[in-house]
Amino acid sequence: MAALTGRDLLSVADLSIEELHQLLDLATQMKAGTLTPRCEKVLGLLFSKASTRTRVSFTVAMYQLGGQVIDLNPNVTQVSRGEPLPDTARVLDRYLDVVAIRTFDQADLETFAHYAEMPVINALSDREHPCQALADIMTVGECFGQLEDVTLTYLGDGNNVAHSLLLAGAMVGMNIRIATPAQFEPAAEIVEQAKKIAQGKSEILITHDPIQAVKGAQVLYTDVWASMGQEEEARTRIPLFQPYQVNEELFNHADGSAIILHCLPAHRGEEITDGAIEGTASRVWDQAENRMHAQKALLASVLGAI
Repeated sequence: MAALTGRDLLSVADLSIEELHQLLDLATQMKAGTLTPRCEKVLGLLFSKASTRTRVSFTVAMYQLGGQVIDLNPNVTQVSRGEPLPDTARVLDRYLDVVAIRTFDQADLETFAHYAEMPVINALSDREHPCQALADIMTVGECFGQLEDVTLTYLGDGNNVAHSLLLAGAMVGMNIRIATPAQFEPAAEIVEQAKKIAQGKSEILITHDPIQAVKGAQVLYTDVWASMGQEEEARTRIPLFQPYQVNEELFNHADGSAIILHCLPAHRGEEITDGAIEGTASRVWDQAENRMHAQKALLASVLGAI
């Protein structure tokens, strides 16, 4: 994985198809304990959004590699007092070996990466959630033993998670169906990018019909209907999104071997029912665990430990 040393990951599409497969293979080996790289480096977490899984999984992953982690909460740094992002980037570049940034605007990530020479990892932006997609694809591979020709249906808001799933799914040959209300479709340019990657070898479908999207699918995936920063819209969104709820009735239209995924946190009773998330088809907790393994593989690769 020498080709990834020093590289940024701002989008899933920053990886080649071969690199994505190699990262997934590394993550699988690390999870099994057959590969245990050491990397005594320092990771900075610059998070402007609340986090449980991303914060803890990155922290544990870095500790397991033998490194250290510094939590750069904006509220206790000069970022909260208006220090320009280029200044922050150039200073932290002198102290850290890698930084994971969780923010709102994708442009902030791009600015930071422009001014810092160390690897910059997108730990979530309004545009994409690439580390989540790595864990998602890893989980699907574990469940089905393959990725090509597996159909994943995402139901709900065409948000950052949907964007990264479109790109990652197209790269590994999965069929990706996105079912959303008309005004909440994923960004048209991301859809076109995914179709270009797929080259007609796998399905990229955007639909407003949840039944059509779920029919015969092996993976049903959902996320909250109002992401961080959109809480005031939640009340008005619920009636529009109700037909896209992952529940037992909708699940009956899926393939008999289908699994259920959710990137968490879940608003039970809204985008997913208790029966769906706690049922035998749920792989949500494996999916959450795989965040740590996928990010460990990513950190080891960009820091040159493999």
